Amino acid sequence: MSKTTNNFSPELRGRAVRLVLYSEGEHGSRWRAVMLISAKIGYARQTLNNSVKKAEVGSGQRPGVSSGKAERTKALERENRELSEGEEDQKTIRGVVLPTK
Repeated sequence: MSKTTNNFSPELRGRAVRLVLYSEGEHGSRWRAVMLISAKIGYARQTLNNSVKKAEVGSGQRPGVSSGKAERTKALERENRELSEGEEDQKTIRGVVLPTK
């Protein structure tokens, strides 16, 4: 089993993303810019392309949920699930089980 590691710092990733966004007009397409830049820095093409897309979502240029909002939603759903489980446990302990609608 191979384990992938992230060898690139967030600073390098950010610089590569900015370089792609800045130079995509010069290269004719985003994918061409991604291919050339990823080859120069040793970054996987698809990984760099995904990083560019995430940066666009985060800045509001592309529709989608930013990673910060997704993390917050996940944390709130987890908290809600834990609270619901706690309420069910309390009902069981009291011996009163209310019918669900």
